[in-house]
This record gives sequence, C-alpha cells and structure tokens, in this order.
Amino acid sequence: MNLFKLLLCSLLFFLPESNHAIEKNAKPFVVPELRQWQGGEGQMLLTNASRVVIPRGNDSLRQVAQMLVDDVNIMWKHKPEIVEGKSQMGDVVFAVKKDKTLGAEGYEMNITDRVTITAPTCQGAYWATRTLLQMSEQALALPRGKIRDWPAYRLRGFMMDCGRKYIPMSYLHKLVKVMSYYKMNTLQVHLNDNGFKVFFDDDWDKTYAAFRLESETYPGLAARDGHYTKREFIDFQKEAEKRFVEIIPEIDVPAHTLAFAHYRPSLGSKDYGMDHFDLFNPDVYTFVDGLFKEYLEGDEPVFRGPRVHIGTDEYSNKDQKVVEKFRYFTDRYIRYVESFGKQAVFWGSLTHAKGETPVKAENVWIGAWYNGYADPIEMKKLGYKMISIPDDYLYVVPAAGYYHDYLQTDSLYLKWEPRNVNGLVFEKGDPAILGGMFAVWNDHCGNGITVKDIHHRLMPAIHTLSTKCWTAEDTSLPFADFDKRRLSLSEAPGVNELAILSRKPAVVMEQGRLRPNTRYGLEEIGYNYRVSFEVNAKPEQLGTELLRSGHAVFYLSDPISGLIGFAREGYLYTFSHALPQSGICRIAIEGDNQATRLYLNGKLVEELNTRRFWYDKEGKKSMAQVRTLVFPLRHTGRFASEITHFKVEQQ
Repeated sequence: MNLFKLLLCSLLFFLPESNHAIEKNAKPFVVPELRQWQGGEGQMLLTNASRVVIPRGNDSLRQVAQMLVDDVNIMWKHKPEIVEGKSQMGDVVFAVKKDKTLGAEGYEMNITDRVTITAPTCQGAYWATRTLLQMSEQALALPRGKIRDWPAYRLRGFMMDCGRKYIPMSYLHKLVKVMSYYKMNTLQVHLNDNGFKVFFDDDWDKTYAAFRLESETYPGLAARDGHYTKREFIDFQKEAEKRFVEIIPEIDVPAHTLAFAHYRPSLGSKDYGMDHFDLFNPDVYTFVDGLFKEYLEGDEPVFRGPRVHIGTDEYSNKDQKVVEKFRYFTDRYIRYVESFGKQAVFWGSLTHAKGETPVKAENVWIGAWYNGYADPIEMKKLGYKMISIPDDYLYVVPAAGYYHDYLQTDSLYLKWEPRNVNGLVFEKGDPAILGGMFAVWNDHCGNGITVKDIHHRLMPAIHTLSTKCWTAEDTSLPFADFDKRRLSLSEAPGVNELAILSRKPAVVMEQGRLRPNTRYGLEEIGYNYRVSFEVNAKPEQLGTELLRSGHAVFYLSDPISGLIGFAREGYLYTFSHALPQSGICRIAIEGDNQATRLYLNGKLVEELNTRRFWYDKEGKKSMAQVRTLVFPLRHTGRFASEITHFKVEQQ
C-alpha cells in the first residue's frame, strides 16, 4: 500500500456508505480464494464512527473482535470501539450461528449497509476477519454481497526445519501471523537434526547437529548457537492458539539423532551411523522416555497442543532384525505420547520397514512424504489418516540443487491439491487425507541461507498452498492473475519480512548527507534494491560500519581486512575492493535473491553470487553458499568519511 493510500485509508476506513447502485459486484480477491460469492450492487465504506459489535457476554468472540481491532490499528492507525448489543449502519457485527454446512472453520459474511459475520465457531469468525482485512487493504470500499466460505481440507500447514538451522523465536511469531492471515492452521516445528557428514570431513564428531529446546532432564543438550527456552516455547504456542494455528512440535527419533549422540555417544549406532540410535541399547529407550516426559507431563506441559510428532524418518532397513526393532520403537512411542493424552503424528516409513511387529494405526496421523517409504494406499488400508506432504512437489531445500529452491507454484496452483500424494490421486473427499503441508528442509548447514532468504521462498508457497488446501480445485483465476494480484496483499498486519518498501520502482529514501551515529526511520530494504552514495573518503578503522539493522551490517571497512563488505547471521562477506584512503568516489550496491553487486564510479566491479565449495578431489561432492543481503538502513555507524547523495531505490 502506497503512502497516499495509507493516509487516506486511516482517515476513511470508516466513511458513510455509497448510495450508488451499480451492476453486480465481482468476487473480491483474497487468499485463499472464497468458496462462494453472491454479488450485490454498490459498495460500502466503513467509517470512523463504525464499531465492532458482539453478542452480550461472549468472551471468546470478544477476543476475536479485539484481534480485529488491533490489526486495524496496526494497518490504518484507527481503533474501532467494541460494543455489545444492537448494531447500526456501518458496523462490523459478529454472531455465532450453527451451520453444519460450514463445518468448524467456515463463516458467512453479509456486506450491506453493515458487515455481518456469522460463524458456527470463533475460529470461523476469526478467518472471516482475515478476509475482511484483505479486502480492506486492497480498496477503500467493500463490494456489497454475500460470502459463504469454508475449507476443503481440515489441515493446511507448513513444516520448518529448525534443527539444521536456528530459526529465531521472534521470526516464528511472525510466521504464525503470516500463516493465520492466509487461513493456514498448522505449523510443525522440527526441533532436531544434523548435517551430512560428507561436508564435515566425513567425521561424525565434526558434523553439525542441534536440538533446539531447553532441557533440564539433560542439561547442556540444547544447542549453544540457538535454542528456545521452555517458557518461550509455551508462550509461543499460546500466542499461536489465539490465532487458531496449532503448533505440532517434532522430536525426530530414532534417526536424524546426531545431536543426542553428541551429547551421549553410547546412544549412536556403530552399524548404521551415529545419526541413528542403537535400537538394541536399552539406554536409548530410557533417554527418549526422559526427553518426551519432560515436555509432556504436568499441569502446564511444554508441548501444549493436542498432537506431538515423534519423527521416525529414514531409519535404515538394512536387515530384518533392525526393521522389526524400528517398528517396535515406532509403536512404543506412539503409545508413550498417547499415555500423556496426546495424539501421535509420525513420518511414514512402514512400507520401507515392512515387518511383522505391529504398529498402532487407530487415531494416528502419518506424514505421507514419499510413496516408497509409506505407500498411501497401504497406509489407508492400515487405518492411518494422512497429511499430504509429497517431497517431489512440496519440499524446499534452499540452494541444495535437489528438490526445490522455490516451489513450482504455477504447477501446484493448476494441477495439485492434497489428495494428490506424489502422483497417486485419491477420490475427492476421501477421509484418509487430512490436508496438505509443504516443508523447508535446511539440509546444507553453512550454505549462507538466512531467515530472510527462507522467508522469500515461503511467501509465494504460502499463498499457493493456502489456496489449494482451502479452495482445492475450485479456483477461478488464471495463475498469472493470481500470481500478480497476491502481491497486492501485505504479508500480515504489522509484518514485512520481505522489507518491500514500494510495490513499484521508486526512491524510498534520500539524504543529502548521511550523518554518523544517527538513527533513520527505515529498518531495511528487501531484494531488488539499489543503494547509492558518494564518499569523500578518509582513513577508516577496521570494522567501520556504514549502516546496520537488526539483521545485518554493511561495512565501509570490514573487521578483518578493511574491505567493503557485509555481515548477517554469522556470515561475513567482503568485496575485493576497499575505500580509497582519500578522494571522492561513487558507490552503489544492488541486491536480489541471487547476488549482491558492487558498483564503483558507475561501473559494476564485482558480484557476490552463489559460490560452490568442493569436498572431494573428484569434484562430485559440493555445497553452494549464497551471498545475499537485505540491506540495513536503521542506524549509521561512526565513520570518518563524508557520505553524501545517499539514495535508496526499490527497483
């Protein structure tokens, strides 16, 4: 939204309705697409005098109304009053009404001389507010008409690998806001994992591994380079619950367990690798019991939600003896989780691990990710409910060179919905398919990918997957129209992780002179930017900063070599150029999601793009490293040079 529109919206968010009758209104664009729309005539403008009206004594609806008011205040600097009782023209009115056809998450919205939202549950009412906000941020006027909207699938979600890359809690909170804005209701948090030892001198002891949650049962287990305290993980889940997003915590056992073997080496398998538990060692079961018990027991367990994921992904099936032990392990921890009143979720591995040892299926959810590990037809016959998360379609592995760097959203939009599990298509409405998820796997530890880079991959996928899980095959827009119009929406109220400062090419900041040690109004600018300035150079000390944000630092003289460069998330990248000791030069930095470029005196002199590191003499094992930068703008450093003609452009 541009500045003029933002100011106008803050004044007119609640203006008198239009009396002009026009032709039937077209379906409003929102993500996910509305299931049903009956167009009326004319428009309605909400006004500063309008209120949010709720039934008397309904505290749950009051909470939904308050979240709407808070979001309106974030987006338009206006706080409508919440009242109980009768409504009047221009109000937003909430009501709870039974309607079996809408299910638990559906809602109806009537836009006349007021907005009337009715839903069977508060969750449905909350989803209606997301629709209302999306409509409002695209135009000052709401089209009159009637919406009936409900999800095609119960589960609409995403899985984040926090084990191989630390994802800060501050970002997870933003992610929940974004997901809920697009009616996605499930976030699986993958809490432990490890890198591939081929990238660490083929040495398990050197291979990166992490467990991301504080443990008092096993002090020192949580990763030192980033983990969540139990208190903040509890609070995170509480906040997600308010936005009707379920957090499914995952402890991945008995493979992907190198973090636990680093902590206690006797747990690792000498036969199948130290990233596998030795399933014939009784201490493994004592250890895993203690780990799950810490987070599941008590009046306020750390794992608050109804479901817990126990992993069981990619264990060796080298011999039948270990297959049977793996099946025993899986069944044991399904039942162990259930003993604490939770429902178990696990990765599908039972086709890969065929055997005689029974594994409980009743009331158990399975992640159907690869048909060779868990054949979906076989899993249905066994009685499992499936989350469709097919790897060929829905796995993002940033900069790895396999699966997807970015999801193929055009193909997904046109051809996929959750009942398609890696090409095996179930009947419409088959109760075995719960819904769909996509995943980000941070397989290549140390590849330069930042949270900003991950988020850049998430947004088009969230828009597309939310649509395909909610609207299924009933989409009406051509993909090109959908892909263009989705960009008119914000990420969520108060969230701009992409740091897009203008939807069109524009100068977004200009300073005649950039003063040292000064805070400016902007935090950062995201990809497809150009930052240019003129330097009257003077000698600078090592580590001299031009600008910093909460995410990154741009150096006039980096801390090690005195070169022009930048740092973010523990990575330091430098150009092979330094400032002159004296004299005037013109500098420009351009950045996108592929590279960061340096221009000196109008000439491109260097591009920091994706570079590749080789780990064997034959040149077969390599890892890419990304050198991108979301440019910092918040605060200048203590530089001696004179910086003038400073300009920031969104390209």
